[in-house]
Amino acid sequence: MNLHQQTVLITGASAGIGFASAEVFAEAGARLILAARRKDRLDNLASSLKSRFGTESYTIALDVRDRQAVKTSVEALPAAWQEIDILINNAGLSRGLEPIQEGSIDDWEEMIDANVKGLLYVSRAVLPGMVARKRGTVINLGSIAGREVYPKGNVYCATKSAVRALSQAMYRDTNGSNVRVCNIDPGMVETEFSEVRFHGDTDRAKAVYQGLIPLSARDIADVILFCCTRPPHVTLHDIQIMPTAQAAATIVTRQ
Repeated sequence: MNLHQQTVLITGASAGIGFASAEVFAEAGARLILAARRKDRLDNLASSLKSRFGTESYTIALDVRDRQAVKTSVEALPAAWQEIDILINNAGLSRGLEPIQEGSIDDWEEMIDANVKGLLYVSRAVLPGMVARKRGTVINLGSIAGREVYPKGNVYCATKSAVRALSQAMYRDTNGSNVRVCNIDPGMVETEFSEVRFHGDTDRAKAVYQGLIPLSARDIADVILFCCTRPPHVTLHDIQIMPTAQAAATIVTRQ
């Protein structure tokens, strides 16, 4: 499937998997709607993609946790940007790694608001247009945490399990509309993820990836691109991708 002039909305596009996805889709000839909280990073990314690939981009300062902002931002898209062909629900985060009886309720609410409610808000704003046009692809970024609950992962695991369930709901509820839905569950990916989880503790974050070669954001972006470039009759509903050194959420071989 040719992505030339396809319109792709990427949430969480200012860093990590979202940033890498913007690069691979720009290289493939797509038009990009880049959404994230850090507008300065989005503008810099859009400028870079324009100079490297000639990419048309539209940037939105958006916190997916803000229900009204999501609705307003999608409704206010210029006419030339309103028909979204591909939605990459990438925005999300992990906060903390404590036993549930010691967890921070503020951290829990932030994860639920971003990972579950944010995904729902964006999907609810975009999916009706896809269904009406009888075409479109939705990529939901989950995690190995959505398949395996690991010690102290509690609420983060619950939110990613919800993403997996919502992906299944989406492809069942939209069946017959030619809308494709894919859930992608990565294992260990070296991005800002651990630094955010540990509230800026960079030393603790770096230790997560020591002694192995983790996945890169580009590895995941390449898989997203692969899903979106299959022929229209082909849907990859559910993908788990792991670094070779990782056998399960908590089984990792380190050198």
